[in-house]
Amino acid sequence: MKERLNEHDRKFNEVIERLDEHDRKFNEILEELKLHREKLEEHDFKFDSMMRKLDALGARWGILAESAFREGMRGIVERLFGGSVERWIHDDREGFVFGYPATVEVDIVIRDGEHILVEIKSHVRKSDVGVLLRKGELYKKVKGITPRLVFVSPYIDEDARSDAEMLGIEAYNA
Repeated sequence: MKERLNEHDRKFNEVIERLDEHDRKFNEILEELKLHREKLEEHDFKFDSMMRKLDALGARWGILAESAFREGMRGIVERLFGGSVERWIHDDREGFVFGYPATVEVDIVIRDGEHILVEIKSHVRKSDVGVLLRKGELYKKVKGITPRLVFVSPYIDEDARSDAEMLGIEAYNA
């Protein structure tokens, strides 16, 4: 009986040693997981920061591209077609266009007495259609001239294109 008890004690001690080893390994794994979580949080922060910078760069590039296109359009219309390209800026104190008082800006091409409001955008969305329509209505109210309305953009959402077509707004894109 004593011999069997000693054998059980030996096996029990082996099991305890193995459990202790498992505890050590488990704690090592927990520590590694903690380090990985911290690294992942650091990478998430860096990724979010990079995405904000890319978004800002994309927005800036869109503005630069619109400006370059506007200047190119000015040269073509003025030199080749004898028209003029201007930037119409109006202080909309009543908030007619945006629903609150704001400065309204739009490019205008004037040729042979025809006034064409041209909105140059990197991306035209459904909401932009209503804004251009109200800009045209404000222009008519201020100047007494009904302008043609035109979008020029590399990308026009389908619902924006459909609405523009329904409202008589021309849309030119690639």
